[in-house]
Amino acid sequence: MSGFVRWIRFNAVGALGMAVQLAVLFVLNRATSHYLVATAVAVEVTLLHNFAWHVRYTWRDRAQEGRLWSQCARFHLSNGAVSMAGNLALMPLLVDDARMPVIAANAVAVLVCSAVNFLLGDGWVFAKTANRGDPSKARLGTDAATNQSAP
Repeated sequence: MSGFVRWIRFNAVGALGMAVQLAVLFVLNRATSHYLVATAVAVEVTLLHNFAWHVRYTWRDRAQEGRLWSQCARFHLSNGAVSMAGNLALMPLLVDDARMPVIAANAVAVLVCSAVNFLLGDGWVFAKTANRGDPSKARLGTDAATNQSAP
């Protein structure tokens, strides 16, 4: 799959995820005492939503049988960290300082994090493996048959 097609798919999943995040934030912002608590929960719900769609749609050609949990962990360590830190850092600036409405501020925060998340997803979480046929032997930059570093 070309990088452009993957970028389009990533953004389609991202658009759905943004709708999920903004909807969860809208509901939780009315139910909790602080918008940052609502933001953190909305980001986590969206991370799980987006991961599921990325596995089945954006990077389905890089599926690794039996490695779903490790991919999910990498997704949370990369995209999750960027999204959580980015949202929680930008929201006070946009809401408290710039006086933007919470939902609009969150939409801006999501868009700011998007490009970094694509690069992390493509290069690490769902990275191409050396031997796609046997995930137990898949190592980046190694020859699985001899366990030697590739030239």
